[in-house]
Amino acid sequence: MPLTPLDGDSFAALMAPLGPFEPTPHLAVAVSGGPDSMALALLARDWARPRGGRVTALVVDHGLRPQAAAEAAATLQRLGSLGIAAQGLALAGLAHGPSLAARARVAREQLSNVTALQEMDAEATTFPSASFDIAVGMFVASVVPNPRRLLAEMQRVVRPGGHILFVNHFAAQDGPRWWIERAMAPASRALGWHPDFAVDALFPPADGAVVQLSPVPPFGLFTLAKLQN
Repeated sequence: MPLTPLDGDSFAALMAPLGPFEPTPHLAVAVSGGPDSMALALLARDWARPRGGRVTALVVDHGLRPQAAAEAAATLQRLGSLGIAAQGLALAGLAHGPSLAARARVAREQLSNVTALQEMDAEATTFPSASFDIAVGMFVASVVPNPRRLLAEMQRVVRPGGHILFVNHFAAQDGPRWWIERAMAPASRALGWHPDFAVDALFPPADGAVVQLSPVPPFGLFTLAKLQN
């Protein structure tokens, strides 16, 4: 699909539904220093000026890489040369280490219900037995070395009567999708998941007889599996 350059008139048309704006609009624009955010800052500047408004660019030094501070400083300098007021923000409290993306999301969205993020072997966690009412495995069952060991570990840490949930791709039993999944199977290492992953690779017969399977919209390529412990 060919891309059409976005000019000032087109940008103004996109801004219109976001109004009404104050008589002298003041816009805040997050700028990473990359081409997309720099282009947005320029479009916002040119939109605000004829309306008597202004733009303030916000540049975050996340501190996650040694060069982050220098990159943020260079972005601030470049914005200043373009006539765009800019403010630097330093992100504190996001330590280096495992689960960085997940911890960043918790901090960004202020997820007060998340009390800890821990990295463990999914097949041999350090949680005490019967620690949880519910355990959820999202898109993980088909990428661990031993899926049934994963299930057994989840059954160990969930209290009796609790629930174990998986959202995962499971191979079709027949039809066109069956053929496609098996054709893709040799590329599983490159894909990072197994298109031909069968339900019984995760659930032994006793659990397979009682697990509840529901297709996940929109296309049903993934399945919600619910098992009472």
